[in-house]
Amino acid sequence: MCGRYARGEDLAGLVARFACVPAEGLEVNPRYNQAPGQEAPVVLAGANGRELAGLRWGLVPPWAADPRTGYKMINARAEGLADKPAFRAPLRRQRCLVPASGFYEWQRAGKSRQPWFIALAGGGTLAMAGLWERWRGPEGRELRSFCIVTVPANALVGRLHDRMPAILAPEDEAAWVDPARHDPADLLPRLRPYPAEALTAHPVSPAVNRVTAEGPELIRPWTGDGLFPAA
Repeated sequence: MCGRYARGEDLAGLVARFACVPAEGLEVNPRYNQAPGQEAPVVLAGANGRELAGLRWGLVPPWAADPRTGYKMINARAEGLADKPAFRAPLRRQRCLVPASGFYEWQRAGKSRQPWFIALAGGGTLAMAGLWERWRGPEGRELRSFCIVTVPANALVGRLHDRMPAILAPEDEAAWVDPARHDPADLLPRLRPYPAEALTAHPVSPAVNRVTAEGPELIRPWTGDGLFPAA
């Protein structure tokens, strides 16, 4: 799964990386402990090309009675996207890229949980595959939200968890947000475990366990006892 991630780019950096136009009034600052329920920038198909917009993490389907439903839908398994009611429509028409510098995963050992940070081996911003939706409350208020698609873990992440975010290959990013593409047979093969050799992992401070913790120090290698050596 993916329950926390980091994003080191500011607004200008994301606009340049994804060749997109920011939504009016959008403010973006680096975040090193992005958590469910918070607003985060995603890249989606807008009226005039790619748009960078702020959406809430945790997908709320249009038919949901309460927006708190989103806390149960922060991730979506790639294997069920074409069939599950909450995901099959956005798979065809409302896909997005979720920018990240990397994501966190926790290794369990008895009662302890050691956080690790997984990122591109060469650094830079990666694109996680996402789906987004619109929900309207009784008063007509619109909420736009997203979830992150997950796939089976590769050999590196598999030592921590059996799932990982669907990190898109650079050649698949444009196709994933192309509004002209609707066929699951075209889209789903792009969702696959990212090559383990293209990623790196290192233990980080348990401070990241606190949602209120923030700052670049959260992604730095931790000198405490990692439970297995980074590859």
